[in-house]
Amino acid sequence: MTLRHQIIALAIVPLVISILAITTFITWQSANLAKNSIDTFEQNMLKTKEAEILNLTNLALSAIQTIYDNAGPDDEAAKQQVAAILTSLDYGKDGYFFVYDYDGNNIVHPRQSFRHGHNWLDLTDPDGDKVIAELIATARAGGGLHQYKWQKPSTGQIADKLSFVVSLDKWHWVVGTGVYLDDVFAQSAAANAGMRANIKRTFVIVALIAVPSVLVVFTTCMLLTFHERRMADSRLKQLTQRVIDTQEEERARLARELHDGISQNLVGVRYAMDLAGRKVRTNVDDAAVTIDRGVEALNGAIKEIRRLSHDLRPRVLDDLGLTAALEALCYHFAERTGIETKIDASGFTDTLKAEANTALYRVAQEAFNNVERHSGASRLAVKLWSDNGRARMTVTDNGTGFDGIKDGVSGRSGLGLRNMQERMAHFRGLLLINSSETGTTLTAMLPKSANRPADRQAEAA
Repeated sequence: MTLRHQIIALAIVPLVISILAITTFITWQSANLAKNSIDTFEQNMLKTKEAEILNLTNLALSAIQTIYDNAGPDDEAAKQQVAAILTSLDYGKDGYFFVYDYDGNNIVHPRQSFRHGHNWLDLTDPDGDKVIAELIATARAGGGLHQYKWQKPSTGQIADKLSFVVSLDKWHWVVGTGVYLDDVFAQSAAANAGMRANIKRTFVIVALIAVPSVLVVFTTCMLLTFHERRMADSRLKQLTQRVIDTQEEERARLARELHDGISQNLVGVRYAMDLAGRKVRTNVDDAAVTIDRGVEALNGAIKEIRRLSHDLRPRVLDDLGLTAALEALCYHFAERTGIETKIDASGFTDTLKAEANTALYRVAQEAFNNVERHSGASRLAVKLWSDNGRARMTVTDNGTGFDGIKDGVSGRSGLGLRNMQERMAHFRGLLLINSSETGTTLTAMLPKSANRPADRQAEAA
């Protein structure tokens, strides 16, 4: 996966996960709340039905109480009279009272007359519930509620029914009535359908919000990526051009140094040797003086070559390390410019990679060049130390200072402060510049990642 794809994934994946998590939580919470509300509603409806059939049963018992209390166990006339009263006490399309004896024989059933006089003790509903036997058992146990499936008179369909039964022990009768629960379950089903519709609507709303959000983030990431890519391409082109310019400037500098310094010295040596040769041929006594002058000019050329070689790549940096290389740089700088130069490297532990040593050396070298060319300073101080394994270096002068934006930080030149910053950035380090009218302090900081591996440090030690 490319860096661009990683950035896009890093931006979009957490957003998508968050949206899915929030949607899931909202859906789960909404479903739980709705289910609890529907369950509470259903329980309240059932309690209302229970109270209704209990009141109806009490009303029916009140209607027959006097006849039942005054009748004997085998008073057939009283039984016929009570049966007639219970048969007439129907209510609504599906409301009626029923009577069975303890043996399961039907005595009263206004809506299903075919049951009258027959035994239904073994009758079972579609769920396998022995309805009549359970009703008789409930009544003989003191009365109560029993739920089962029964044919609804108004529709002829099997539906859930909740009945309340009591016993008339003197006659061995079971009297009861019930209500059908299909309307309760229909309302619960409607509520569940509404809940599902609300959840679906919630999903649609979240989708309408989430999808544009993801698209906006994706588009933004793409635009930022393209923008950064264009900037990176532009910087790469600038860097390439700066490298080319740097090479050309370095070549021009070397050409000037060779022409103005070494070439002139070697020409002088040649003239001195020619002159000395003529004097020797003509037996002039001061030929030795001329030869000495030629040797002195030759020594100057040798020194100039050494200086150029040192500027290009000091051997002391490879042979003795960064501290010795910086000390040599300070010595030659002070000797050449007359600027008082001091270095303090007492707190430095050389654990840096060779490339990092070169980077710090080049930063110091460039800083010295800037001090020599632009600052007008009379003192220069270099401090090199290690802070918890991190290399630090400061170069401080007492010159006139500069405006970083105008004088090179933004970097039109390939040999400016921008070059130093890029050397530090290559190792994920920092270059800080503090400049004022009383002087400039340049601070270079490298991270621990610029150090050699621990095993190589042990070998070096």
